[in-house]
Amino acid sequence: MMESLGKLAFEQLQKGNLIFYESDLTECGIDIRAASVYSGVFTQIFREERGLYQDKVFCFIHLSVQEFLAALHVHLTFINSGTNLMEEQKKSWLSELFKSTPVQFYQSAVNAALQSPNGHLDLFLRFLLGLSLQTNQSLLRGLQTQTGSSSQTNQETVQFIKKKINEDLSAEKSINMFHCLNELNDGSLVEKIQQVLRSGHLSTDKLSPAQ
Repeated sequence: MMESLGKLAFEQLQKGNLIFYESDLTECGIDIRAASVYSGVFTQIFREERGLYQDKVFCFIHLSVQEFLAALHVHLTFINSGTNLMEEQKKSWLSELFKSTPVQFYQSAVNAALQSPNGHLDLFLRFLLGLSLQTNQSLLRGLQTQTGSSSQTNQETVQFIKKKINEDLSAEKSINMFHCLNELNDGSLVEKIQQVLRSGHLSTDKLSPAQ
């Protein structure tokens, strides 16, 4: 059930959909009638409503639940099978021949989030990077059939994100990259923020109190 919900969450997040129809659930292997067996879990993370013309529509109880399940699905798919879902749309015979390395996997996720025009993958990326930490992967042992990423992979991902921060990013994208460094427990986060502020790439005048 969790695997199917994760697949649904990711596919619909990519499309920017927060509301789904029964056909969307069926495509991901979710049978609404059978789901009643899991009613405790199902109703805690999923909600059924009546849409226009009284059609049944479904949504996760909060967008962050959809984003986390999407990240978990992408993480487990890569760890267990080596398939990089972030590269699936650009798949070629070459990518079939050469599987993504863990570093390339996380870099492709960072690039996808940065290329999003509306930031719809920002929180998804933070969840995904958080799942890469060995302390969190130990909690997923029952779901992972292979060993997850190493601390070396995390360090290379940190360096890649710092390189992106030095590029000409919008304030919102820079802030999300800093959140990503925080997810990876980067010890130089405060120093990096001060460095970027001094460079003029990010002005505190443009930031909201929440940021």
